[in-house]
Amino acid sequence: MIARSSRRRLLAILLITVAIGAGPAFATDVPVNATAWWVWPVALFFVCFALGIVAVPAGVGGGVLFVPIVSGFFPFHLDFVRGAGLLVALASSLAAGPSLLRSGLADLRLALPLALAASIGSVAGALIGLALPAQIMQVALGVAIMGIVALMLFSGRSEFPTPTGSGRWPSLRVGGVFHDPARGVDVTWGVHRFPAGIVAFAINGLLGGMFGVGAGWANVPALNLLMGAPLKVAVGTSSIVLSVASSSAIWTYVNAGAVLPIIAAPAVMGMMLGAKIGARLLAVIKGSIIRRLVITLLLFAGLRSLLKGFGIWN
Repeated sequence: MIARSSRRRLLAILLITVAIGAGPAFATDVPVNATAWWVWPVALFFVCFALGIVAVPAGVGGGVLFVPIVSGFFPFHLDFVRGAGLLVALASSLAAGPSLLRSGLADLRLALPLALAASIGSVAGALIGLALPAQIMQVALGVAIMGIVALMLFSGRSEFPTPTGSGRWPSLRVGGVFHDPARGVDVTWGVHRFPAGIVAFAINGLLGGMFGVGAGWANVPALNLLMGAPLKVAVGTSSIVLSVASSSAIWTYVNAGAVLPIIAAPAVMGMMLGAKIGARLLAVIKGSIIRRLVITLLLFAGLRSLLKGFGIWN
């Protein structure tokens, strides 16, 4: 009962935040009088529900899929989509967080210091993103995501990195054991290169705040490939980091008037409902399937951003 009431209060706070930060105008890129106004919010709810289901197991956060898809197929201005994208990333992370922590697929000792670095970077990125032209940011986002896709494609298999004594970070006691029901084994894990991880998450937060997509698309490879966390722990911990970093950048967009309730409210509600299903799927899906899902989603999002940035697919 406590967890359920907390989730209800959290949803109410999110909706109030959206309403306070809403701008007075509903800017669009195409005429909307050909379609009833209520069609777009309803369609947005169902699209975000589907994105929430796949975003959590993929560990990319809802924003990295929300921004290119909604900006490409819905008549909303990019600035408002970016502002809602951070709320979407926050909603999916918060909805999945309790389940991930209870199952041991997310670790607070690992997430909190990384989230602090990502939060600082995300605020700086949001300020930069609001000052840059949308076309430049679309191209830069596409290049960054395609780079992550290449890194994951050509890297070795890292579903269960081999833990060593030097792999743990002794002062923070980062490491542990989680049960993988998909394989029926207990996995002991640890991390290394913690200072490098702090720097990587600060950069990830900068890019996530700049593009309004969160940074799950970069957090998972940083945790898994750079720091040596198992893939499922990397996916789960990425969601916790996203919930902190995204909330830091949101206020910059709210202050600029780049959050509209007609976009943010149905997106957040759909994403939170879908993320609850996605969090349950994460515990039973094999890591290799998650890896392929990550690469597929990032490849689509990266190509979409590049084509839109170069004016090929508008």
